Amino acid sequence: MSIHLIRDLEQLHRNVLTMCASVEEMIEIAVDILHKRDFERARELNSRDDLIDALDVQIEEECLKLLALHQPVATDLRRITTVMKISGELERVADLGVNIAERACGVASSPEIYIPEDLKQMSTLAMAMLHRSIDSYVHLDPTLARQICLQDDDVDQLNRSIISELTALMQRQPNLIEPAIHLFSASRQIERVADHATNIAEDVVYLVEGEIIRHRSRWSMNLPGKG
Repeated sequence: MSIHLIRDLEQLHRNVLTMCASVEEMIEIAVDILHKRDFERARELNSRDDLIDALDVQIEEECLKLLALHQPVATDLRRITTVMKISGELERVADLGVNIAERACGVASSPEIYIPEDLKQMSTLAMAMLHRSIDSYVHLDPTLARQICLQDDDVDQLNRSIISELTALMQRQPNLIEPAIHLFSASRQIERVADHATNIAEDVVYLVEGEIIRHRSRWSMNLPGKG
Protein backbone atom coordinates (compact mmCIF):
# COMPACT_ATOMS: atom_id res chain seq x y z
CA MET A 1 0.00 0.00 0.00
CA SER A 2 1.39 3.41 -0.98
CA ILE A 3 2.04 6.09 1.61
CA HIS A 4 -0.42 8.35 -0.21
CA LEU A 5 -3.21 5.79 0.05
CA ILE A 6 -2.48 5.28 3.75
CA ARG A 7 -2.62 9.02 4.35
CA ASP A 8 -5.87 9.43 2.41
CA LEU A 9 -7.51 6.49 4.16
CA GLU A 10 -6.58 7.93 7.55
CA GLN A 11 -8.14 11.27 6.62
CA LEU A 12 -11.26 9.51 5.39
CA HIS A 13 -11.48 7.61 8.66
CA ARG A 14 -11.21 10.83 10.67
CA ASN A 15 -14.00 12.43 8.66
CA VAL A 16 -16.28 9.44 9.20
CA LEU A 17 -15.63 9.53 12.94
CA THR A 18 -16.52 13.22 12.97
CA MET A 19 -19.75 12.42 11.18
CA CYS A 20 -20.51 9.55 13.56
CA ALA A 21 -20.12 11.75 16.62
CA SER A 22 -22.23 14.55 15.15
CA VAL A 23 -25.07 12.27 14.09
CA GLU A 24 -25.13 10.45 17.40
CA GLU A 25 -25.36 13.79 19.22
CA MET A 26 -28.20 14.89 16.93
CA ILE A 27 -30.27 11.81 17.77
CA GLU A 28 -29.63 12.26 21.48
CA ILE A 29 -30.85 15.86 21.27
CA ALA A 30 -33.92 14.91 19.23
CA VAL A 31 -34.96 12.17 21.65
CA ASP A 32 -34.32 14.50 24.59
CA ILE A 33 -36.57 17.11 22.98
CA LEU A 34 -39.32 14.51 22.63
CA HIS A 35 -39.16 13.12 26.16
CA LYS A 36 -38.39 16.33 28.06
CA ARG A 37 -40.41 18.62 25.76
CA ASP A 38 -37.49 21.00 25.46
CA PHE A 39 -38.75 22.44 22.20
CA GLU A 40 -36.42 25.45 22.13
CA ARG A 41 -33.58 23.13 21.10
CA ALA A 42 -35.44 21.88 18.03
CA ARG A 43 -34.28 24.77 15.84
CA GLU A 44 -30.59 23.97 16.24
CA LEU A 45 -31.01 20.57 14.59
CA ASN A 46 -31.72 22.07 11.16
CA SER A 47 -28.34 23.81 11.04
CA ARG A 48 -26.65 20.66 12.32
CA ASP A 49 -28.34 18.66 9.56
CA ASP A 50 -26.93 21.02 6.92
CA LEU A 51 -23.43 20.33 8.24
CA ILE A 52 -24.04 16.58 8.12
CA ASP A 53 -25.25 16.85 4.52
CA ALA A 54 -22.07 18.72 3.56
CA LEU A 55 -19.89 16.14 5.31
CA ASP A 56 -21.72 13.30 3.57
CA VAL A 57 -20.96 14.88 0.18
CA GLN A 58 -17.32 15.47 1.17
CA ILE A 59 -16.87 11.84 2.24
CA GLU A 60 -18.43 10.52 -0.96
CA GLU A 61 -16.16 12.73 -3.06
CA GLU A 62 -13.11 11.54 -1.09
CA CYS A 63 -14.14 7.91 -1.64
CA LEU A 64 -14.58 8.40 -5.37
CA LYS A 65 -11.20 10.14 -5.56
CA LEU A 66 -9.55 7.23 -3.73
CA LEU A 67 -11.13 4.72 -6.09
CA ALA A 68 -10.01 6.67 -9.16
CA LEU A 69 -6.47 7.53 -8.06
CA HIS A 70 -5.38 4.41 -6.20
CA GLN A 71 -7.51 1.62 -7.71
CA PRO A 72 -7.56 -0.22 -4.36
CA VAL A 73 -8.20 -3.96 -4.04
CA ALA A 74 -9.23 -6.44 -1.34
CA THR A 75 -9.57 -4.92 2.15
CA ASP A 76 -8.85 -1.36 1.03
CA LEU A 77 -11.56 -1.56 -1.62
CA ARG A 78 -14.05 -2.94 0.92
CA ARG A 79 -13.16 -0.19 3.37
CA ILE A 80 -13.79 2.59 0.88
CA THR A 81 -17.07 1.17 -0.41
CA THR A 82 -18.22 0.47 3.14
CA VAL A 83 -17.42 4.01 4.25
CA MET A 84 -19.57 5.35 1.41
CA LYS A 85 -22.48 3.20 2.58
CA ILE A 86 -22.05 4.06 6.26
CA SER A 87 -21.90 7.76 5.42
CA GLY A 88 -25.21 7.44 3.61
CA GLU A 89 -26.79 5.62 6.55
CA LEU A 90 -25.58 8.32 8.95
CA GLU A 91 -26.94 11.10 6.75
CA ARG A 92 -30.36 9.47 6.83
CA VAL A 93 -30.17 9.08 10.62
CA ALA A 94 -29.50 12.81 10.87
CA ASP A 95 -32.63 13.45 8.80
CA LEU A 96 -34.56 11.27 11.23
CA GLY A 97 -33.27 13.39 14.11
CA VAL A 98 -34.78 16.49 12.51
CA ASN A 99 -38.05 14.64 11.90
CA ILE A 100 -38.24 13.43 15.51
CA ALA A 101 -37.74 17.00 16.76
CA GLU A 102 -40.50 18.23 14.43
CA ARG A 103 -42.89 15.57 15.72
CA ALA A 104 -41.96 16.54 19.27
CA CYS A 105 -42.97 20.12 18.55
CA GLY A 106 -46.30 18.81 17.29
CA VAL A 107 -46.99 17.42 20.76
CA ALA A 108 -46.31 20.77 22.41
CA SER A 109 -49.90 21.99 22.20
CA SER A 110 -51.20 19.01 24.20
CA PRO A 111 -49.43 18.83 27.57
CA GLU A 112 -52.01 16.29 28.77
CA ILE A 113 -50.74 13.58 26.43
CA TYR A 114 -48.18 11.23 27.95
CA ILE A 115 -45.11 9.60 26.43
CA PRO A 116 -45.60 5.80 26.49
CA GLU A 117 -43.06 3.93 28.59
CA ASP A 118 -42.37 1.63 25.65
CA LEU A 119 -41.38 4.68 23.60
CA LYS A 120 -38.84 5.66 26.24
CA GLN A 121 -37.49 2.11 26.27
CA MET A 122 -37.36 1.94 22.48
CA SER A 123 -35.55 5.28 22.29
CA THR A 124 -32.90 4.05 24.71
CA LEU A 125 -32.45 0.80 22.79
CA ALA A 126 -32.29 2.47 19.37
CA MET A 127 -29.69 5.00 20.54
CA ALA A 128 -27.66 2.21 22.12
CA MET A 129 -27.78 0.27 18.85
CA LEU A 130 -26.54 3.31 16.94
CA HIS A 131 -23.72 3.85 19.42
CA ARG A 132 -22.69 0.20 19.36
CA SER A 133 -22.84 0.01 15.56
CA ILE A 134 -20.42 2.93 15.43
CA ASP A 135 -18.22 1.16 17.99
CA SER A 136 -18.26 -1.99 15.86
CA TYR A 137 -16.95 0.08 12.93
CA VAL A 138 -14.29 1.87 14.98
CA HIS A 139 -13.00 -1.39 16.47
CA LEU A 140 -13.72 -3.53 13.38
CA ASP A 141 -15.70 -5.93 15.57
CA PRO A 142 -17.98 -8.22 13.51
CA THR A 143 -19.16 -10.12 16.60
CA LEU A 144 -20.57 -6.94 18.12
CA ALA A 145 -22.06 -6.05 14.74
CA ARG A 146 -23.92 -9.36 14.54
CA GLN A 147 -25.28 -8.88 18.04
CA ILE A 148 -26.68 -5.48 17.03
CA CYS A 149 -28.52 -7.08 14.11
CA LEU A 150 -30.38 -9.35 16.53
CA GLN A 151 -31.58 -6.39 18.61
CA ASP A 152 -33.58 -4.94 15.74
CA ASP A 153 -36.39 -7.41 16.41
CA ASP A 154 -36.74 -6.04 19.96
CA VAL A 155 -37.16 -2.51 18.62
CA ASP A 156 -39.75 -3.70 16.10
CA GLN A 157 -41.74 -5.36 18.87
CA LEU A 158 -41.69 -2.21 21.01
CA ASN A 159 -42.81 -0.15 18.03
CA ARG A 160 -45.80 -2.45 17.49
CA SER A 161 -46.70 -2.15 21.17
CA ILE A 162 -46.52 1.66 20.99
CA ILE A 163 -48.73 1.74 17.91
CA SER A 164 -51.33 -0.40 19.67
CA GLU A 165 -51.24 1.81 22.76
CA LEU A 166 -51.59 5.03 20.77
CA THR A 167 -54.39 3.58 18.66
CA ALA A 168 -56.32 2.69 21.82
CA LEU A 169 -55.66 6.18 23.22
CA MET A 170 -57.08 7.85 20.10
CA GLN A 171 -60.20 5.68 20.32
CA ARG A 172 -60.74 6.61 23.97
CA GLN A 173 -59.89 10.30 23.61
CA PRO A 174 -60.53 11.65 20.10
CA ASN A 175 -59.37 15.10 21.25
CA LEU A 176 -55.85 13.67 21.45
CA ILE A 177 -55.78 12.28 17.91
CA GLU A 178 -53.49 14.99 16.50
CA PRO A 179 -50.73 14.82 19.17
CA ALA A 180 -51.04 11.02 19.23
CA ILE A 181 -50.37 10.94 15.48
CA HIS A 182 -47.23 13.02 16.08
CA LEU A 183 -46.12 10.47 18.69
CA PHE A 184 -47.02 7.66 16.30
CA SER A 185 -44.74 9.24 13.68
CA ALA A 186 -41.94 9.85 16.20
CA SER A 187 -42.06 6.20 17.19
CA ARG A 188 -41.70 5.18 13.58
CA GLN A 189 -38.75 7.54 13.11
CA ILE A 190 -36.97 6.10 16.15
CA GLU A 191 -37.61 2.58 14.88
CA ARG A 192 -35.92 3.59 11.63
CA VAL A 193 -32.85 4.77 13.58
CA ALA A 194 -32.50 1.17 14.73
CA ASP A 195 -32.89 -0.02 11.13
CA HIS A 196 -30.02 2.21 10.01
CA ALA A 197 -27.90 1.08 12.97
CA THR A 198 -28.52 -2.49 11.80
CA ASN A 199 -27.48 -1.57 8.26
CA ILE A 200 -24.23 -0.08 9.58
CA ALA A 201 -23.57 -3.25 11.57
CA GLU A 202 -24.15 -5.36 8.45
CA ASP A 203 -21.70 -3.15 6.58
CA VAL A 204 -19.11 -3.74 9.30
CA VAL A 205 -19.44 -7.51 8.90
CA TYR A 206 -18.87 -7.09 5.17
CA LEU A 207 -15.87 -4.83 5.77
CA VAL A 208 -14.13 -7.22 8.15
CA GLU A 209 -15.19 -10.61 6.79
CA GLY A 210 -16.17 -9.90 3.20
CA GLU A 211 -19.54 -11.53 3.88
CA ILE A 212 -22.88 -9.98 2.91
CA ILE A 213 -25.44 -10.81 5.63
CA ARG A 214 -28.18 -8.45 4.46
CA HIS A 215 -31.62 -10.12 4.12
CA ARG A 216 -30.53 -13.13 6.15
CA SER A 217 -32.58 -14.60 8.95
CA ARG A 218 -31.43 -13.10 12.25
CA TRP A 219 -30.73 -16.58 13.57
CA SER A 220 -28.51 -17.66 10.68
CA MET A 221 -25.67 -15.23 11.28
CA ASN A 222 -23.32 -17.69 13.00
CA LEU A 223 -23.35 -15.85 16.32
CA PRO A 224 -21.44 -17.58 19.12
CA GLY A 225 -23.81 -19.76 21.11
CA LYS A 226 -26.65 -19.36 18.57
CA GLY A 227 -26.08 -22.61 16.81
